[in-house]
Amino acid sequence: MVMSRRITAALLAVVMTGCASPPARPVKLPPPVEASSLGPGDVLEVLVYDEPSMSKPFKVAPNGTIDFPLVGNVEVEGKEPQEIAALLRARLKDGKILKDPQVSVQVKEVNSKKFAVFGQVQKPGQFPMTEGMTVVQAISLAGGFTPLADRDRVTLNRKIAKDKVVRVVFSVAAMTEGKINDVPLQAGDTIYVEERVF
Repeated sequence: MVMSRRITAALLAVVMTGCASPPARPVKLPPPVEASSLGPGDVLEVLVYDEPSMSKPFKVAPNGTIDFPLVGNVEVEGKEPQEIAALLRARLKDGKILKDPQVSVQVKEVNSKKFAVFGQVQKPGQFPMTEGMTVVQAISLAGGFTPLADRDRVTLNRKIAKDKVVRVVFSVAAMTEGKINDVPLQAGDTIYVEERVF
C-alpha cells in the first residue's frame, strides 16, 4: 500500500512537471534593420531649387511610382530619398527641362512599413510600423490575447535576406513577467500566437 502511494506520488510529480511552463530562454534573433527605402502609400516632399511648381509632396502610388511634373512616372519603390533625388535630377537634366537642377527629397509619411499579428489575438491583421515597436506592444495593438492563446508559444518570423527567413518561438508570458527581454520589431515581421493544447 505504501509502495502504491509512492508510485502514485511519483507519477503525479512527473505529470505536474510536464504541465509546467518551459524555462524562459532569451530570444536569439538578428537585431532589427531600419530601412529608409520608400514604398506604396509613403509621402515624400520634393524640393527643386527655384522651381515652386515642382516643389510639393507626392504620394507613392500602389505601383511604386510618383507622377512628377514634366517628367511623368518615376519608379521610387525600394529607393532611398537620396537615390530618388539623384534620379529626378538626371531626368530633369536629360529631358532638357532644367539645365542644372538642384533637387532634395524628404520623407513626410511612412505608410508602407507594416508588421502582422495572427493567431489567437482579438484583432488579427497588419499594423503600421512605428519606431521602437516591440512584440508586447504589437500584441496589445492586436487587442491582446484570446482566452485560447498559448502565451508560452508565440512565433516570430523575420526576413533577414532576400531568400532567408528566421523563425523563433518564445514566451510572451515570460516577457511580461520580466524574465526575458521584450523583442524590438522590424518592418515585415510576422507574429503568430498559438492555441493552447489542453
